[in-house]
Amino acid sequence: MKTIILNESGGVDKLQLTDTEKPQIKSNEVLVKVNAIGINPVDVNARAYDGVLSWIYGDVRPVILGWDIAGEVSETGDGVSDFKTGDRVFGMINFFGNGKAYSEYVAAPESHLALIPENQTFQQAAAATLAAVTAYQALVDVAKIKKNDRVLIHAASGGVGHFAVQIAKYFGAYVIGTSSLTNKDFVLSIGADEHIDYTQKDSLDKVRDIDIVLDTIQGETLLKSIDAVRPGGIIVTLPSPEIPQDVQDKAAKQNIHLEFMMVASKKETIRAIADLLENKSLIPHIHKVFSFEEMGKAHLEMETKRVVGKIVVTL
Repeated sequence: MKTIILNESGGVDKLQLTDTEKPQIKSNEVLVKVNAIGINPVDVNARAYDGVLSWIYGDVRPVILGWDIAGEVSETGDGVSDFKTGDRVFGMINFFGNGKAYSEYVAAPESHLALIPENQTFQQAAAATLAAVTAYQALVDVAKIKKNDRVLIHAASGGVGHFAVQIAKYFGAYVIGTSSLTNKDFVLSIGADEHIDYTQKDSLDKVRDIDIVLDTIQGETLLKSIDAVRPGGIIVTLPSPEIPQDVQDKAAKQNIHLEFMMVASKKETIRAIADLLENKSLIPHIHKVFSFEEMGKAHLEMETKRVVGKIVVTL
């Protein structure tokens, strides 16, 4: 089968297209013939930086990157009851861990998959995996979002952000999304009630009484967000668990809950995402589509940091 492997971190030239054996599935797994793969910043960072690569994969080399897949079940393990051969499925596979998504066939735990709704393509389903699951777990599981909450979503035009806007609106929240002015119309079109141009120096100065902040940036953005949150409110931050002490101290002084969250593969979440896709409460925006042989170009596009929505690779 076609597979892209990585022997060491570095530029996109380190992504090597090769031929490998199909994986053997365990009793609780299905073998998925992959049709589309979602590309995420963590894919790019693992490829580019040895520290990230080793953090995720340890000493294993070569590695097969990726976690987001959509495809068709070609084989089922003895213990699988939810899926059958021929089913269209999607999911975020084995995160945090070794998903091995950059392959023509992927062995996936049954509990990490959901059926693709009939109104969704493979490409749309592949787009609505890690990013959508992250947004859902941050807002629902961690922040406990409820109707009429005031929610501030940073990088609202990005992968996680554009799903977060839609999920927050589904739960009846009032949503303020930040992005560049270029993406203002897009952010408003997916449901945000207000838009903030983050490039303006005082962009957050007038934002107050926020119940929930979804922070995908950290740095100065995280620090300034604290003043926007009401006492007792929460900031869910995603990039790194290493939050500077001064930021932690400021949040504690103002009675703001500051939570780092790492997304995890869970049956309940991916199937909730499937339901939202089916009823059109969640609409993935696909920025660009690349072929499997163009994986390097897909990574370079992600590195521009100008991606609106998601990048998808097809096989």
